[in-house]
Amino acid sequence: MKEIVTRAIFGLIYIVLLIGSLYNEHALAVLFFVFGIISIAEFKKLIEFHAFYPFAIFILIYFGFGYWHMFSPELKGFHEATQILLVLSIFVNLFLIKDLFSKKGIPVYKFKRFLLTSFYLSSSFIFFLLIARFGNEYNPSILLGSFILVWVNDTFAFLVGKNFGRQKLFEKISPKKTVEGFIGGLFFACIASYFIATFTHSLNFTQWLILAIIVSVFGTLGDLVESKFKRQVNVKDSGVIMPGHGGLMDRLDSIIFAAPFIYLFLRLIDYVS
Repeated sequence: MKEIVTRAIFGLIYIVLLIGSLYNEHALAVLFFVFGIISIAEFKKLIEFHAFYPFAIFILIYFGFGYWHMFSPELKGFHEATQILLVLSIFVNLFLIKDLFSKKGIPVYKFKRFLLTSFYLSSSFIFFLLIARFGNEYNPSILLGSFILVWVNDTFAFLVGKNFGRQKLFEKISPKKTVEGFIGGLFFACIASYFIATFTHSLNFTQWLILAIIVSVFGTLGDLVESKFKRQVNVKDSGVIMPGHGGLMDRLDSIIFAAPFIYLFLRLIDYVS
């Protein structure tokens, strides 16, 4: 009972911090900066990467992309730079998906550690800011809606999997995840997309429905990727900063992995509209 109460309290603090910061662009930037530093520290331990420069790279590109508009109001070169960052991030994530199907562990040689900390983890926090500023003006409703879809997917994947799960999804990586749980999480995320579309007026229902599928599929893959990293070093959680939950990456792994794909979809919407 005590563990459930602890988990609920720290989960509520996390949600309040996140939603509260959405009302101010600078507060959101500060929060995700802190989250990014903590996540990098946790991830470096998982992949046994002792170098300091991942923090320096994160700080450089985070403030570079986050505040580009302050130094260049015309956003000269900004879209080209984000496209390069997006392509690199998606390629790194696709290789991580490939590694899920390998019987061996995910390779973590020195250059790949650099790629992972830069384009799997650091870049995702930049995409959070870019999603919140989609359309060149601050409007956090799409980012909030994406987080809600992750929470709905995770909650119902757990509930459906626990009560009806029979067929394992990736048993060697995450024994508790089931195909039924994945389908349940996807189904309820799609239902939630209707209400998000109704109350936010940011995107239409069809677009939110596609986002629900993107978040559910790539969010689940992101959860599995982090689980494989943890299994390689025989740890249950990425950290201890959130009692009852583990580390911050344990809360953010789904949305971290899904972020570049969410932003890619938004760019496609903007291109065809």
